[in-house]
Amino acid sequence: MSDNQPSEPNPFTSRRFILAAVIVGVVLLCAVVLIVSSVIGGQAKPNANSSTAPTSTPSQSSVNEADRSVCGLPGFEKSGTITQAPKSKWELVGTVAAPTDPKGAGPGNVESSGFRSCYAHTPTGALYSAANIIAMGSDSSLRHEVSDKLVLPGPGRDAALASEGSTSETTVRYQIAGFRVLSYDGSQAKVDIAVNAATGQLVSFVENLEWSDGDWKVTLDKNGNMPIPPSPLQSLGGYIPWSGA
Repeated sequence: MSDNQPSEPNPFTSRRFILAAVIVGVVLLCAVVLIVSSVIGGQAKPNANSSTAPTSTPSQSSVNEADRSVCGLPGFEKSGTITQAPKSKWELVGTVAAPTDPKGAGPGNVESSGFRSCYAHTPTGALYSAANIIAMGSDSSLRHEVSDKLVLPGPGRDAALASEGSTSETTVRYQIAGFRVLSYDGSQAKVDIAVNAATGQLVSFVENLEWSDGDWKVTLDKNGNMPIPPSPLQSLGGYIPWSGA
């Protein structure tokens, strides 16, 4: 897009797209990502990796009931980060390769429908949760279950469920390309997943997660919106490369 052309509205800021981004991943990504990139520009984000090591993991017998994984996955860390890509087995969910470690980070529950839930109460578990939610967004048959079961209960979830039907059923192809764990304190985590669209455009999706009822849940604002809207990237600078495709 040349500087002389009028700026097109940013589709990432629309309520419809933000709901889709949170609940169904990147449903409209291929259709709008090039427009967004030219309008607002993709800025590589600074490296937020920390050398801080995770806290030691207490034995399962010493973990409080509220801190236990609902499906019995081991591990509980009150603080920490991830400084290198975890070794993962990748499985296709919809059109996206998703990481899986069923006896470690999760998902501990994988249903015949493809719905995936239950992750470890650790930084790695939060990362796997964020990545799998993004992957499930490529399968329209999972969208209601994701919004119903993996969004934190409250006004945001209610608003998101009420808006179902406004999101596109268009099939798009994209793959996870990298990540940053922006924060983790045992109760909440903020994970930035970089996604590579079929067009070659990189896009950042920051998921705010909260530990609730033995699993990681996405948090939305009262209007059912993503607190940090998706944004295009120029490169994976500052991200830890991580992909299964």
